[in-house]
Amino acid sequence: MTSIEVKADQVVLARDPRAALAEGLAAGLKKATPELAVAYDTICVRDPQSPPSLGADCLSHGITLVRPGAGFAAPVHLERFASPARLAVTDEPRLAALGGIGMLTVVVPTAMLGQALAKGRVKMPSPRSIHVQLTGRLRPFVGVRDVAFEWIRRDLAAVVKRVCAACHAPVVLEFGGPGARFLSVSERAILCAMAPRVGAWAALFPSDERTEVFLRDERRSKAHRSLVPDGGAPFEEVVSLDLGGVDPLVMTAESDETDLVSSIHPVRDLAGKPVSQVLLGGGSGVTLRELFVVATLLKSKRVPKGFDFLLAVPSRQMLEVLAEAGALADLIATGARLVEPDPRVASGALYPPPAGAGLSLSTGDLPRGGVVVSAETLAYAVATGKIGDPRAFKRPVRVTVPRALPTDDVFVHR
Repeated sequence: MTSIEVKADQVVLARDPRAALAEGLAAGLKKATPELAVAYDTICVRDPQSPPSLGADCLSHGITLVRPGAGFAAPVHLERFASPARLAVTDEPRLAALGGIGMLTVVVPTAMLGQALAKGRVKMPSPRSIHVQLTGRLRPFVGVRDVAFEWIRRDLAAVVKRVCAACHAPVVLEFGGPGARFLSVSERAILCAMAPRVGAWAALFPSDERTEVFLRDERRSKAHRSLVPDGGAPFEEVVSLDLGGVDPLVMTAESDETDLVSSIHPVRDLAGKPVSQVLLGGGSGVTLRELFVVATLLKSKRVPKGFDFLLAVPSRQMLEVLAEAGALADLIATGARLVEPDPRVASGALYPPPAGAGLSLSTGDLPRGGVVVSAETLAYAVATGKIGDPRAFKRPVRVTVPRALPTDDVFVHR
């Protein structure tokens, strides 16, 4: 396996910042040398077992601190810090989502994070690429989460494993094709977040006009760099998917983790099963537009009796936009409970699925016994109290997502 030494543009600490900081100090860290170093203090709901806040330890070494309440690490970083055509190293696999903006993001050992903080460079294996060709566009009531499920059902993991074994190198999924231009940066991020699940090292979309518009809306136009594959760039394999051929799907968490293909099912296979809990939001499963769609679909509806509707808005920016537009009030009127953007919410540790009741659905990750679905499928469950095909809503909703986004980083300390 060939190794190369490269510049680390960003270091993102979200899982265990203290351990990485300790490694950095051992490597001679005084001030972080990368273009950006960020630590996420993600524990919002503290108990006696929770570690103390990161506080001044990060700030004194030039590491930006994102306080609890800003949101989940992946969507917040995508909004406020991620930049195309850069390399980020991290300790959090969910940050593979940052490939949606064209930033290569890889998980590295804690010792390597310390080296990156202190020296600004890391040594890593030279990867190989699989080109993921997207054509067509999504049909109404089919979400990009369903596209991620479709790739798992088509056993993309087997393709990744085969290339890894043949080349003795990690694999990067490079998304492209005419269908990619119909996906927003946030939708692209959801697809990239799938990379660790299928065994890929990272995932990457081109940086194009969609990326430029996203950064302009975030008031970060200067961060934009164009990123497209070189003409004639070699790929180990090419796989294709027509977005227009994807149907609503679900992932059952109780399936054997070594057989991901069997965990994906058409919604109709579970149709009619009662649901007692849903979690809308989390770190990498829903976009701002989808939150508006769910609010519109559920307007004037009420949750069924005994039904628990948890709303974990991915970022404070999204929360402000929903509030200003009135969509948050609509969701709360439906019966949603607004909960903290704490990673233990997404994992089910704070609000575990109820035992012996109906199914628990989530747009993110759930522990064993839960079901992961798209935002549209979750909306159908809230409206009816059971799993069903969201195309039963029949009339597609049209929503307008505000372009003027709040960018007041009140929870960000530099």
